[in-house]
Amino acid sequence: MAKKQKKAQLTDGAVPVVGPREPCPCGSGRRYKACHGRAASHAVTELVHRPFEGLPGEPHWVAMRELVPAATAALALKGGLPADVPSVTLATVLPMAWPALRRDDGSVLLALQNDTASGDLSRDLADTLKRALTAEPGNPVAARRVEGDGPRLQDLLDLEADFTPTVHQGFEFWVPDAENATPEVTASLERANEAAIPTVLLSGSEAAYWCETPEKNHLRWVMPHAEEKLLDALARLHAAGASSLGEGTRLVGSFRAHGLTVPVWDLPTGMGAQECEKPAAAFAERLAGALAADAPLTGEERRARGGLTNRQVTLS
Repeated sequence: MAKKQKKAQLTDGAVPVVGPREPCPCGSGRRYKACHGRAASHAVTELVHRPFEGLPGEPHWVAMRELVPAATAALALKGGLPADVPSVTLATVLPMAWPALRRDDGSVLLALQNDTASGDLSRDLADTLKRALTAEPGNPVAARRVEGDGPRLQDLLDLEADFTPTVHQGFEFWVPDAENATPEVTASLERANEAAIPTVLLSGSEAAYWCETPEKNHLRWVMPHAEEKLLDALARLHAAGASSLGEGTRLVGSFRAHGLTVPVWDLPTGMGAQECEKPAAAFAERLAGALAADAPLTGEERRARGGLTNRQVTLS
């Protein structure tokens, strides 16, 4: 009896993606999930803790992803925009949770707060952006699974361009022509506006965002410093009674988001964004001094650091 010939196996680069329970196209005889799908799955799900590292305005990217309800920022591409794309704008969210939208005039809106399929937010957003640039005008871009070897935002965007968000108090930027908006978009706009928390970017402090809630106001400040160094500096200030932003304010803790640390202050209800400007600028000067200190923490400073660490929450 003739021996059954073994099917020639494909090289890694030639193996297409199939369903996890299907036979692996490489010819090994195993299911895809137990063969080449294992590496592909790992590449897709591996978490990138700091996805916006290297992008201009990294703290603002984190703020737009986690803190700010309604904001936009112009994006510049490496090599410039395609001839038929007049602008590319990053937005916190879009109607119906669209990942992106190619408007009728060819301009592109890219949403930042959508759920993504992999552990690399930068790669997912880059894939959505690439598809939006070539989508038919007047159409949204759907979400999809992204392969692990695709480009990231750091590969597509001009890393020398300025990045400063414009914070909006509502989502009217969705519909430049409100009279022609569909009922679905209009309803989505109304719901989003009702849920939006009033938020203001302080003009004199990098990535410091004031927000108003029914109970009290807050200042949430996304800081680019190394976490351990920053916590030491905050502990020095806290132990010295210099961590507040004035009477009735209190540094209540911090949270981690996309690899950066975000200290949070409680503010009195009557303290608006304008009243935060000078205290925040003064705090920034105190923080710079504390960051420059290299002496070991005192016992009181270590206790202050422990308290801050115990009140730290990880968002992503």
